[in-house]
Amino acid sequence: MDNPKRTAKRRRKKKKSFKVFLFFVIYELIVVAVTAPILVFHGPFTGVRNMVVSTAMKTLSHQYIATTFLSKDKINEILNQNKSGQLSENDSENQDGVSIDHRNDKGIERYDIPGSKFDGYILEIKDPTRIKIGYTKRLGQVGEKTSEIAQDNGAIAAINGGGFTDKASNGKLWTGTGAYPEGIVISGGKSINSNISADDRMDVAAFTSTGKLIVGKHSLNELLAENVTEALSFDPVLIMNGKTVSVDTVGLNPRTAIGQKADGTVVMLVIDGRRALKPGATLKDVQNILLQQGVLNATCLDGGSSSTMYFDGDIINNPCDWNGERTVATAIYVKP
Repeated sequence: MDNPKRTAKRRRKKKKSFKVFLFFVIYELIVVAVTAPILVFHGPFTGVRNMVVSTAMKTLSHQYIATTFLSKDKINEILNQNKSGQLSENDSENQDGVSIDHRNDKGIERYDIPGSKFDGYILEIKDPTRIKIGYTKRLGQVGEKTSEIAQDNGAIAAINGGGFTDKASNGKLWTGTGAYPEGIVISGGKSINSNISADDRMDVAAFTSTGKLIVGKHSLNELLAENVTEALSFDPVLIMNGKTVSVDTVGLNPRTAIGQKADGTVVMLVIDGRRALKPGATLKDVQNILLQQGVLNATCLDGGSSSTMYFDGDIINNPCDWNGERTVATAIYVKP
């Protein structure tokens, strides 16, 4: 039979050992928390640093990950050195070579793209005149989910659209529920968004009344003069006249993009990410996928937790927002 004093002593010894172990674990975590950012941002692993910086700076809510440890000039240097393409992001060309060959064709083809870094989803819409811009019916108050905007408009398919902000009571702006779309929004031939000058030029995804996709920097007045009936703003442009535009090659994130083939077919692309083993795609990955699909002109749409694809009544990708499908200000939808 154990001596009560010995039993108590053993218990005290175990308790002390556990405290020592717990202290060691906490100490190690503190050391890692302090040294890891130093190694990432100022250590010899420039590839890791560049990926972290590019990934963080393509978000609106997590840029502090880079800005806390690096100057603005250093961040810009990293972002610029990680770009490649045939055209610079400021180059502009007349977009030729697209004909509308499938008017009144109700066909939609779906392709899934499983990969080691991400899972992607493509919808190809034969008739580009079916493409429309939808927006939250509670504009200025709160956004709607992509699926809700699609259902509001009786759409067969949809992807999320442009960026957005919300207004706080103190007048500051932050990314939130999708109350206010950023930049140009044209729907049904009418300008919906009025928070910019009609002559301010910005990157757009815009469709003329005949179904031609226009990308690159344009003003509201320029688009209306070109008979654009549907448009929204986001960047960067990915492909122009079949040429690659200089884009980031390392940052990994969920992505949404839209492009058009020579025969007028519209390609909608959504890529999942921010999962443990599948962090997402680089802009170069998106560019390459669209080139493989035969796209002549293409641009990015809002990505990250906004990236959503709706088709035939269901969300077919896996949005990474904590609440599932995120509310947004605008969506690009397909009429039945």
